[in-house]
Amino acid sequence: MSVKASTAVSHVGRIRSNNQDSGYAGRRLFFVADGMGGHAGGDVASAIVTQFTAAADADYPDAAAAARALADTLQQANRRLAETVADHSELTGMGTTASGIIVQGGQAAIAHIGDSRIYLLRAGELSQVSTDHTFVQRLVDAGRITAEEAMTHPRRSVLMRVLGDVETSPDIDTAVVDLLPGDRWLICSDGLSGVVPFDALQDFLAADVSPKIVADRLVKASLDGGAPDNVTVVIVDIGDPPAPETPPQIVGSAAAPLAFGQVSEAIRTRGLRLTPFRPHPVQETHFEPDSEEFYDEIIEEDARRRRRRRLVWGFWILLLVAAITTVAYFGYQWTQTRFYVGEAPSGVVAIYRGVQQNLGPISLHELYRESDVEVSELRTYDQQRVQQTINAGSLTEALAIVQRLEESVE
Repeated sequence: MSVKASTAVSHVGRIRSNNQDSGYAGRRLFFVADGMGGHAGGDVASAIVTQFTAAADADYPDAAAAARALADTLQQANRRLAETVADHSELTGMGTTASGIIVQGGQAAIAHIGDSRIYLLRAGELSQVSTDHTFVQRLVDAGRITAEEAMTHPRRSVLMRVLGDVETSPDIDTAVVDLLPGDRWLICSDGLSGVVPFDALQDFLAADVSPKIVADRLVKASLDGGAPDNVTVVIVDIGDPPAPETPPQIVGSAAAPLAFGQVSEAIRTRGLRLTPFRPHPVQETHFEPDSEEFYDEIIEEDARRRRRRRLVWGFWILLLVAAITTVAYFGYQWTQTRFYVGEAPSGVVAIYRGVQQNLGPISLHELYRESDVEVSELRTYDQQRVQQTINAGSLTEALAIVQRLEESVE
């Protein structure tokens, strides 16, 4: 089984000022790294890891060996990030996700850490192969919250595992998956999976078009959804004939050359400024709770937040209902000070209290008094006026109108 076609696309999105994602589509290796949002040097981290991991794009005895090699390469890249931070303290806290596959001998070797995702479309059905290393995913796995609650959880972007200077030997997930002809793999940053729903991803990937067209459509879908983060998409089609040998495709922040032996010079060449200080506080997106009590505390905090939100919404809803009720009450009272002259069901001239309109099923008028004058006895002009109703500003005015009509008959 071989790679039939592949592509890599990256976009800065609609909100971010720079692209902290990196993507790689090579001969056997396909990879996405998402620099940690809010951390200094997220783009540096993803570029270093991607450029370093590109060395794993090689032939292996089998897929299991490829998985071990890819995981080892990511561990080495993690150490390289720590060395970079040691040389540049202003990059403290930088990190990146890393998700990739190596196609080897009819199987896919997988290595993954973070919340970028690996999907497999097989026979028209899409499945998520990787597991998010996020705080909310851990809560879901523990049965503390549902998957639906995780999608709107205030800490849904908090990562539990990443590459960076936060841990010397992070735990990297590995797996080996058998390949079938027609398989289509998607590796993406959360700039896509966090915006485009799962069902829409499946529909896009199931289209019988080239990986490049699908990738462009996916990026556009994310942009149409607001694209609050960088968006990187790598797509791999499995089958025959094998793709012709082409240079690796590198996108995002890793697209410019990065010499690992001379990190400082390479970063300057890429135009990334290493400032000696952070102009704004860094929003931490990685931590590791050390006790079960911490989870309970976080869940209780979220419950309190939901209760406060319900109370606030309840207050405003009650206030709105009270306002509508007050307006409706005084509006109705006002209509009852109005009168008009019209034809009663019995065919006589009558005085009505209220206004001619109805408010849905609620009538805003009622028969107040009938006269002894038949509408049919009136002159043609007066008949038309009565049938179309004659407005009166008060009861006294309505009585005067009826009196004049009675006199016209006599």
